[in-house]
Amino acid sequence: MQLIKKVSASAILFGLAIAVILLPRQSASRAAPAPQGPADDVPAFHTEAPQGDLPSTMSADNFTDPVVQNAYTVAARIKKVLYQQPCYCHCDRSQGHGSLLDCFASKHGAGCDTCVREDLYSYEQTRKGKTAIQIREGIIRGDWQTMDISKYQSPLPAKTK
Repeated sequence: MQLIKKVSASAILFGLAIAVILLPRQSASRAAPAPQGPADDVPAFHTEAPQGDLPSTMSADNFTDPVVQNAYTVAARIKKVLYQQPCYCHCDRSQGHGSLLDCFASKHGAGCDTCVREDLYSYEQTRKGKTAIQIREGIIRGDWQTMDISKYQSPLPAKTK
């Protein structure tokens, strides 16, 4: 009788282990499918340019820090690009953001070094002619982490058309 109980318990445990392995993992809500590989934990973003209007970014005049002012200034210039970028402070989880643009449509970006660096990285890459997809690939790789934000201590020149 003891042998039957041990075999039964082992079979149940084995079955549960197989079930856990085969069940799909739950992931954070995202607008894009989860990539496979080392970048499995990519925050929310949109895979394509928006259809229609985007939310306004907050005015740079609301902030006193020059780097933050510049971050909000460039965010307003590249809203379609930011709409297609993830934000690695994971505000998609904590604040329900759908992309990096949401950080600058609110005060969130002003208090977050990650948001500022990703924004300025996106701006520089846009000026180099990179597409939103190429910029997103760089953000996922972590290229934004090497941004030298000290060059944004002075006001940016007015936007030229």
